[in-house]
Amino acid sequence: MRYAVIVEEGESSFGAHVPDLPGCVAVADTKEEVLDLIQEAIEFHLEGLREDGQPIPRPASSVEYVDVQTA
Repeated sequence: MRYAVIVEEGESSFGAHVPDLPGCVAVADTKEEVLDLIQEAIEFHLEGLREDGQPIPRPASSVEYVDVQTA
């Protein structure tokens, strides 16, 4: 499956979360590292759902960009 991941850059780190998997988050020093960690977090999250007999949420979120003028 392919889940949308939101990556946010902070002052000194990067954060990532998965809208379709509440609570599935990662934080790291670099964007590359946070992407690796969020992939591991997704796999771990799904494994936990399976172990608990919970359904695996189907990916429903997507990412789109909208251009706006700022001046």
